[in-house]
Amino acid sequence: MIERLALIGASGHGKVIADIAKAMGVASIVFFDDRWNEMNRLYGYDVIGSVDDAIKNKEKVYDAAIVSIGNAVVRQKIQERLSLVSPALIHPSASISNSVSLGEGSVVMPNAVINADTRVGKGVIVNSGAIVEHDCVIDDFAHICPNTALGGGVHVGRRSWIGIGSSIIQLKRIGDDVTVGAGSIIIRDVPNGQTVVGNPAKLLK
Repeated sequence: MIERLALIGASGHGKVIADIAKAMGVASIVFFDDRWNEMNRLYGYDVIGSVDDAIKNKEKVYDAAIVSIGNAVVRQKIQERLSLVSPALIHPSASISNSVSLGEGSVVMPNAVINADTRVGKGVIVNSGAIVEHDCVIDDFAHICPNTALGGGVHVGRRSWIGIGSSIIQLKRIGDDVTVGAGSIIIRDVPNGQTVVGNPAKLLK
């Protein structure tokens, strides 16, 4: 059980993660943010220092840390600098198969579903109401947005963003650093670094 948790990034996303941590029974939560001189409280929690302060943890004020920043590139840079454990957090309302593996610093939000033999990497966000079917792979620092649906055997690459309400049919591969627009329907593989939108989704030039 985590007793003292640091959330790095005082933002709306951080508020949701704080709610998840509280629902999991975490006793003490503090925020770190580079704007801490301008804001000393967020959502009822203390903002006590900068991102560097959190990474150094000189005062030993926490036992574990989560990077609560939505931007995948920034989230990755900070998480890779952390020296202490960055646990996975799972909201109690989420449904996760016992055969699912979750990487460090990943967060599964309310009412999400992750089914059998799915592998979730480090720093991944599986957002509220998302459905991830069996045998999927979600690589490090990807973001599966609210109310998305991934069919069985889908592979989502590193740092990719699967937009709100989008769907990916079974066995498709989404490359690294891909952006899938909200409400899109993916019926073909998407190469690295592309943005796709629409139904069926097409490359955005």
